[in-house]
Amino acid sequence: MKTWTHLGGKLRELGAESLTDAELLSILISTGTKGKSAEKIAEEILNKFGSFKGMANQPLEKFLEFKGLGDRKIIKIAAAFEIAKRIVNQVLKDYNKE
Repeated sequence: MKTWTHLGGKLRELGAESLTDAELLSILISTGTKGKSAEKIAEEILNKFGSFKGMANQPLEKFLEFKGLGDRKIIKIAAAFEIAKRIVNQVLKDYNKE
């Protein structure tokens, strides 16, 4: 099994669907802290909220509880969730037209 130095390489080679939820989230987080990788931070977030769905409606302040997440990283995560929400809303809107 190949080991990637960055998950972006894995995503590029195998496709986004090949990554775990924690791996996808860690790409948004980008960097970890001393002694804690971005993937470890992502795992902690998912463990606390249970899933992406569980994360989706959390107030941004909840994410500040995680060591290694500051405003910039939290804003990236919030933007990704808003993009996903808009996609779902558009799909539902299109579906309801049929």
